[in-house]
Amino acid sequence: MKKVLAFAASNSSKSINKQLVTHAANVLQKQHMQDAEIEILDLNDYEMPIYSSDREEASGIPDLAQEFFNKIGQADVVLISFAEYNGSYTAAFKNIFDWASRINSKVYQSKPMVLLSTSPGAGGASSVLASAKQSAPFFAAEVKASLSVPSFYDNFDVESGQLANADLQLELVKSLSSLI
Repeated sequence: MKKVLAFAASNSSKSINKQLVTHAANVLQKQHMQDAEIEILDLNDYEMPIYSSDREEASGIPDLAQEFFNKIGQADVVLISFAEYNGSYTAAFKNIFDWASRINSKVYQSKPMVLLSTSPGAGGASSVLASAKQSAPFFAAEVKASLSVPSFYDNFDVESGQLANADLQLELVKSLSSLI
């Protein structure tokens, strides 16, 4: 049985990226990996002090960082949907990532991944997605595909939890098929 790890790189309780990545995980299971076990992480479960080398020297690496790192290691595939704050990663994701990278710089542990992003605007968080795609291989990610969903509320049916835009849905299915 394949294990799919999915999370939004956001700590918002109303995260549209969590809605998107949850939909993607469900599509992956339904279309490509019927027997997959899906785990959706919530970054709020990994809240830690802001990383600093002084804090690491004084207190070591938090157990939550090890737990997050282990979750990636236990997965067969990883789906991440990036929220964009001021053109970059959210502070919540960046902090967890920074702590995990102190365990091993190969945070993504050679896992095949699909990277997603969305925003309410027409840009679809494409700036942070481009940054993630560019840097992920340096942290041992095997990025198979990526997809930015622009204008989330115009293209996603929040009530049903699914993409309403047929073209974007086809692109998502194609992106996810790269994982098999």
